[in-house]
Amino acid sequence: MAILVGTASWTDKTLLDCGRFYPKDAKTAEARLRYYSSLYPVVEVDSSYYAMPSEKNSRLWVERTPEGFTFNVKAFRLFTGHLTQTDVLPADLCLQLGTNRRVYYKDVGDDVKAELWERFAGALAPLRAAGKLGLIHFQFPPSVRFGRRPMQHVEECIRRLPGHTVSVEFRHEDWWQGLERVADTLAWLRDIGAVHTVVDGPQGAVNSVPAVWEATHPEIALVRLHGRNEITYNVSVKSAAERFEYDYRDDELAELAGEAVRLAFKVKNTHVIFNNCHEDKGQSNAKTFMSKLLKSTWQAQ
Repeated sequence: MAILVGTASWTDKTLLDCGRFYPKDAKTAEARLRYYSSLYPVVEVDSSYYAMPSEKNSRLWVERTPEGFTFNVKAFRLFTGHLTQTDVLPADLCLQLGTNRRVYYKDVGDDVKAELWERFAGALAPLRAAGKLGLIHFQFPPSVRFGRRPMQHVEECIRRLPGHTVSVEFRHEDWWQGLERVADTLAWLRDIGAVHTVVDGPQGAVNSVPAVWEATHPEIALVRLHGRNEITYNVSVKSAAERFEYDYRDDELAELAGEAVRLAFKVKNTHVIFNNCHEDKGQSNAKTFMSKLLKSTWQAQ
């Protein structure tokens, strides 16, 4: 049983601007990643959601992190059904689709889809070869509701990434309403070999999902902690950092640590990612959470 704790992103603008996490001499991308990876064993790459990742960056990340460090990588937004600006695509594919357009996955031809999947996997190849690629995380928008067609798309995503481990996170309550629906969703995720994402986040809206502390993959479980800021969750904000601005209390972290330990007994590895990415709240909470894990693990044994 191993529990890896880290944060979503290590270069968020508010994190850098607050000046509390990185040493003053950590002024370069290399220095910041080396410092982060000296404290935490895992990180979630957020930039790959906004634009296709690059093989060059993957090689640099391998070089700048210690043996055993893990990168979870968010899937590119076009793959998860989000409206995507063609200008963030590779230049040749942008020209093929037309510049300054906004498209959905369904709007893209089969040849372009195949090329995008191949390039996405290829960009992550250095991480995979070095044993540093963890999960490829698919965060689907609230528009993706429970149903056969969305399920078929998730299954396609897994087929497009053979040999990779895929985690799935839904943002509509429809996937988790009622015991029967919960059981159906979990059973399907097990059948297709996907990692269920345990979500802790704001409640009370259709894009709020409950924390379902179950594992669907024999090797790995994933917990993502979004904070509990119900005020900012569904209002117009300038960045994800503003949306997920929340500082977990010690008692909340202790409760979550206990749940994480119980989950961890079901699998070989559990990843806990703090996505409350405003300033250094995620990093601070992750540090406290790791101390709570020690106590919870001792009590559970």
